[in-house]
Amino acid sequence: MASISLSRFTLDFSGLNNPSIQKPSNKLRMFTRVFPKPSRRRLDLIVSKASITAQPTERRRNNHHPNLWDDNFINSLPRAYEGPCYVERAQTLIREVKEIFNGMSTQNSSVHERLSVVDKVERLGIDRHFQKEIKEALDYVYRYWNDKGIANGEGGACPDLNTTALALRILRLHRYDVSSGVLENFKGKDGQFLSSYSQSNKEIKTILNLFRVSLIAFHGEKIMEEAKAFATRYLEQVLPKINGSNLSREIEFNLHYGWHTNVPRLEARNYIDIYGAETSRMTCESNKKILDLAKLDFNMVQSVQQRELQILAKWWKESGVRQLTFARNRYVEFYFWAVGGSVEPKDSTFRIGFAKIGSLVTVIDDIYDTYGTLDELKIFAEAIERWDPSSIDGLPEYMKVVFIMFYNMVNEITQAIIKTQGRDTLDYARNAWNIFINSYLQEAKWLAASYIPTFEEYMENGKISGGARILILQPVLTLDTLLPQNLLPKFDFPSRFLDIMGHTFRLSNDINTFKVEATRGEEASCVRCYMRDNPNSTEEEALDYLNSFQDELLKELMWEYLKKDGVPTYSKDHAVSLSRGIQLFYKEGDGFSAATRDIRDHIWKTLVQHITM
Repeated sequence: MASISLSRFTLDFSGLNNPSIQKPSNKLRMFTRVFPKPSRRRLDLIVSKASITAQPTERRRNNHHPNLWDDNFINSLPRAYEGPCYVERAQTLIREVKEIFNGMSTQNSSVHERLSVVDKVERLGIDRHFQKEIKEALDYVYRYWNDKGIANGEGGACPDLNTTALALRILRLHRYDVSSGVLENFKGKDGQFLSSYSQSNKEIKTILNLFRVSLIAFHGEKIMEEAKAFATRYLEQVLPKINGSNLSREIEFNLHYGWHTNVPRLEARNYIDIYGAETSRMTCESNKKILDLAKLDFNMVQSVQQRELQILAKWWKESGVRQLTFARNRYVEFYFWAVGGSVEPKDSTFRIGFAKIGSLVTVIDDIYDTYGTLDELKIFAEAIERWDPSSIDGLPEYMKVVFIMFYNMVNEITQAIIKTQGRDTLDYARNAWNIFINSYLQEAKWLAASYIPTFEEYMENGKISGGARILILQPVLTLDTLLPQNLLPKFDFPSRFLDIMGHTFRLSNDINTFKVEATRGEEASCVRCYMRDNPNSTEEEALDYLNSFQDELLKELMWEYLKKDGVPTYSKDHAVSLSRGIQLFYKEGDGFSAATRDIRDHIWKTLVQHITM
């Protein structure tokens, strides 16, 4: 495609009475990177001296809090662990930890010892350095796996619950063919997993491993449901007796976050503290080496993340969109979401691209949910479908800013995808965006008509408007992992993998935001639609049904995630980490509109505060 010359649009910001647009100082210029052929038109925006002409239109307003992370603060982050001396030290520690893995083979270490080391490096967030060693350890473990379970030692040793539960979880997550049916072997005649209760540390750790494996159940696995119920009761009862211990902290974290509402980066930060407290009392040198690497690696990755956050701060400022004071600024929260499961320096485009898309989706959400009139929303959807920057003169001034930001961002990410996938995906992305914007428009039409759809009708649209596809598709394609066109239907539309995430994104959002949105007149939600279909149901009954529905969907998602279908594991890993991220954000409310204290603390501990070496 021939290069298209740049276009400039001068927006009329005359008039100072519109409170939704802040007066810019002097001139604001938005630009993005110029890419090699095949080129895409990029837009430059010159904003004149005053603000958008005041409009008499009465507009609905949201009650979202302002940005919590000042750009000056983001730009002041020190990136303290970028020097070559840290790289050299990390390489030395990686070699030494590899020697620990190799030593397990030469010393004929037990199955449980091998599993424990794998478990440690995975929970500490350093497993990417030891993929070969982990596979060798797990291949060894799998040789001893059978339908009775697995023993701590080898040979004729009797299988034990602790080793079996630990092995089942790790082997399943690594896609080995293992069945949860082995847990039946550890139930007594009374159906319990313990015949007596000593509540020793060893017993408590065994039940903690049973609980952890129950979190990765597939749909229909009754034994996993029984294991979860038993382990939850046991751990909740024992917690007060070990209050304040490292083991109690570990149990509390697992009970609170589970698996689907946990992300690897957050777990690593938490487990470094727990493992560090345990290691300080140990004389074992290998544990200290693993801990030293975990701390150093965390800080080095954090420095990379701080640099990427600063890139995002510059992008947000230059986009011009922060003039639109009705729109939320949440690029830090979206970036935290991305880094929850992505720490490889080479995947920078994935993290930054996801944060950009998420930030833009939030702005569009604010337009379609509250600020825009129905007529404006229709012409914006038409403009996105036309994809012609020369035809945006008919848009309101604030929409021109958003369109230009949108146009440049999609083209920029498309060009990045050409480098990783070797093909142009712009038309594919545009189609996905058109479907997404029209799902927003449908919800706006329901609102304007005061219409409450059926639950089925609402969810058919809601699995699109929840944003799973639009948030995941383009960022995953920027990964340095080939996802061929013929495999896209197994990953993207019309796959069950995507369909489930579409449902769970919408359910997570609605379950936690429907009350606040109802105060703004937004009555259509999965809760209200369920109650419409079931007139005698209460709000509590609706929530019970929807939470149960979502739990079953997440079990099905686990199956779709772990089954071998040809889709690259790396692509699925990143998609599922984003699924886990949204569950985390909505665990205790709406982590985007009204960031909870937990979300702020998570961001601080993972992106700002380094770990003392």
